[in-house]
Amino acid sequence: MTGLVLKLGPHERVLINGAVIENGEKRSRLAIMTPNANILRLRDAIHPEQAGTPVRRVCYLAQLVLSGDSTAQEARLPLLRGIEQLSQVLVDNDSRLLLSQASEAVLADQHYQALKALRGLLPREDRLFAAHAS
Repeated sequence: MTGLVLKLGPHERVLINGAVIENGEKRSRLAIMTPNANILRLRDAIHPEQAGTPVRRVCYLAQLVLSGDSTAQEARLPLLRGIEQLSQVLVDNDSRLLLSQASEAVLADQHYQALKALRGLLPREDRLFAAHAS
């Protein structure tokens, strides 16, 4: 089977092509067969007021495409700039790999994959801010 498989918990919500869909009482699994569908798990969504760190801001840009609030064309340059800026700071091999995956995904208009790669940087960013605060 090809396509994206979403595993949803009870009452979990997901945004698919601008429509909010809520799962029922039981866990379920959906196979999204349409290529390039805009899909965003609402539990993973970054709200505008939470986009206050460099990685979260870039994640939010990718999320805007998935929610339909921005086009891929409008978001491409800001996303690539944001990824480039992050690559100037996050220089370890793991971060570089995720940034490379995110960049390739943006260039291929695969914003779900870009967001997935960028979200992988959030724990590292949290650790860096925690270390800097102490």
